[in-house]
Amino acid sequence: MSNQPNVIFLIADDHRASAIGAYGDPIVRTPTLDRLCAEGASFRQNCHMGGLSGAVCVPTRACIHTGAHVFRASVGNDMNDPAVIRTLDPDHTVLAEHFRRNGYITFATGKWHNDAASFARSFGDAENVFFGGMDSHFKVKVQDYDPGGTYDSNRQRIGEEFSTDLFGDAAIRFLDRQDGSRPFFLYCAFTAPHDPRTPPDDWADVYRSEAMPLPANFASVHPFDNGEMWVRDEELADFPRTAEDTRRHIAEYYGMISDMDEKIGEILSALARNGLAENTIVVYTADHGLSVGQHGLLGKQNLYDHSVRVPLLLRGPGVPSGKRVDALSHTYDVYPTLCELAGLEIPASVDAKSLLPLMEGSAEETRPYLHSVYKNVQRMTQDQEWKLINYSSDGDQGCDRRQLFHIASDPWELNDLSEDENAASERKRLEEELARWQDVVEDPLRTERD
Repeated sequence: MSNQPNVIFLIADDHRASAIGAYGDPIVRTPTLDRLCAEGASFRQNCHMGGLSGAVCVPTRACIHTGAHVFRASVGNDMNDPAVIRTLDPDHTVLAEHFRRNGYITFATGKWHNDAASFARSFGDAENVFFGGMDSHFKVKVQDYDPGGTYDSNRQRIGEEFSTDLFGDAAIRFLDRQDGSRPFFLYCAFTAPHDPRTPPDDWADVYRSEAMPLPANFASVHPFDNGEMWVRDEELADFPRTAEDTRRHIAEYYGMISDMDEKIGEILSALARNGLAENTIVVYTADHGLSVGQHGLLGKQNLYDHSVRVPLLLRGPGVPSGKRVDALSHTYDVYPTLCELAGLEIPASVDAKSLLPLMEGSAEETRPYLHSVYKNVQRMTQDQEWKLINYSSDGDQGCDRRQLFHIASDPWELNDLSEDENAASERKRLEEELARWQDVVEDPLRTERD
């Protein structure tokens, strides 16, 4: 039997942090994720870094896979060249690739929205892999392991199950083949709860639209042009937003989440059934969140809390049980964290910080700030109490303005204090911090303005 811990890395698409029962949502049913919170560590102030792409999942996943910040993870930052943004910088060692080099069996199923070459380096086996951003959950174009490593689109077939079952059942079949003689790294990437939000029959009518409460920050329209008002995600509902339509979107969103939660429960049951649970680190996270009616928005192309804050749960050997971590973290911090838990060296190219000190209660390793970006029109920085979002015009889009929120007392981000003289010192402090960070990471927007 192997002494090294196994890893199951579960990642969702569009799952905002607040849509979990244990994170405080009284409506959504997530008993499996709630159990992971109770049995492991949950990071409650975890945010993604965004990126220069309307398909936010591409850069956020690039950060997770490489452990590099958003402007270093891919081979380039030209937002007019999707192939460049999608391609992971080969100078980085991909997370699964690192485990593979250190003797792990590596297996993947589900969505891979980055380049095929990095996938081929990372995984020695695969089943039901979707190379793309979104598709019908009932007709996902998938392919299995390609020994040649090209993963050409002509190998695709249409999956015969709902997406969550298609990927989750492949993960279960992999677990049923493991005998514990070698450690494994299992990567399972769901396309839920991304639209088209079409929960399967057993969850389709569980959440009734008329019973869904509207969020406190529901609005019929966003108060100004944020630079991305007409992206595809925002056109999934009519303008202005209505309470009735928003409630329907929320109900469908929750149905997708609960169905995924149920499948994750089946994966964890298979892990236990095969005697592998005690020596396996389980990670659950998401690439980004989603508005679903908050601030008059539907998509993730913004830097409000509902879109940048995502769940991050860990359970397994070396992880404290029932640990709630309120310190600031970025999702890509999971890369060095898994390396330390598995006793592997952290590659020199990794920018992220291990979360182990936070789980152990150390205040010395706490991040003082978080940062996130969206294209060339939005930049954000926040600490535990305050949050600043800067908006910049980009051609005919967007406007030059800012928002300042005291998130400690205004978690719904309703009261903009950017013009309040009593908050002027906080605004100045965060603006200076954002400019400092942009210089350090060589933000193209900062360079252009200079």
